[in-house]
Amino acid sequence: MLHIVTDSSTMYSVGEAQAQGFDLAPLSVTINNQTYKEYEEIRTPEFVEIIRQGHLPVSSQPSIGDVLEMYKRQPEGEILNITMADGLSGTYNSACTAKTMLEKPERVTVWNSRTLCGPHRYMVLAAQKMAAAGKSLEEVLKRLEEYAASSYSFLMPKDFDYLKRGGRLAPMVAEVGKILHLVPIMTLTEDCKRLTSFAKKRSFVKAVDCIVDFLVKKGVDAGHKIYVVHSEAHQLAVQAVERIRAKIADADIEILPLSPAFTTQGGPECVAIQTIKK
Repeated sequence: MLHIVTDSSTMYSVGEAQAQGFDLAPLSVTINNQTYKEYEEIRTPEFVEIIRQGHLPVSSQPSIGDVLEMYKRQPEGEILNITMADGLSGTYNSACTAKTMLEKPERVTVWNSRTLCGPHRYMVLAAQKMAAAGKSLEEVLKRLEEYAASSYSFLMPKDFDYLKRGGRLAPMVAEVGKILHLVPIMTLTEDCKRLTSFAKKRSFVKAVDCIVDFLVKKGVDAGHKIYVVHSEAHQLAVQAVERIRAKIADADIEILPLSPAFTTQGGPECVAIQTIKK
C-alpha cells in the first residue's frame, strides 16, 4: 500500500493528519528565545500575541530527525512525501536527506508540490483518497502534477516589514509602500521557489478585485477550490470571500487560519487567496 506523508504547510496538526489517514512532520517557529513545533506546541493566536509584544519570529523546516521518525512509522510499502514548495523552505531538502538515512531509501518518493497552504492541503487530501482506493504511485503522481499546474497563490501582507526582513521586497519599495499606504500583492515566481511582486493597490478591496480579475481571466470558476487563508484577520477574509463570490458564480471557497510558520513570512493580519482545479 502507498502511504502519504507531508508537513504542516497543509495547516494540519499531527493528530488531525492522522485522523485523515496520513502523517506529517511539523514546521517550527522561534520567538522570544523559545522554539515551538507549530500546531503541537503553539497555535497562531498565541503566536501573534507574542509578536505583538514586540518579539520578532523566525521559522524553520521540520527537523531531519522528525521526518526520519515519520518514515520509520511506515516500515512496509511505498511512501510518498508531498512537501511544500522547494525554495520557500528547506522542507523538501530535509525530506530528501531523511530518505537517504533509511535502510531502504528507494521506498520513499519525495515530491515537490510547488505550492503551500491551501493547494498543498488539497493535494495531500486527494493523494490520500487515491492511495486508500488502491491507486499506484505513478497514478497519484500524474494527478498531482495536474493539480500543481492549475494552482495560483497570492499574498496580501498587512505589514511590509515582514517581506523586507525576509528579502522578499526591496527596502526602498517597502518604505514607499508604507508611506503611500499601499496594499502589496505577492505571488509565486514561475519556478515557485520564491515570492515576487504582482501588484500594489490603494486598498484591500482593490487588491482583492485585482487578484479575482486575474483568476477569472485564467478560467478559475466553480470547478476550482478557492482558499482564503489569514493570520488573525478573519473580517478581512470574509470581505475577500464577498468580493470573490461577486465575480465567480457558485465559488467553492474555504476560509482557513494561517499557521504560525507562515505568519512569520506574511506577518499578522496577512491574507492569502489561493486556487486549485478540482
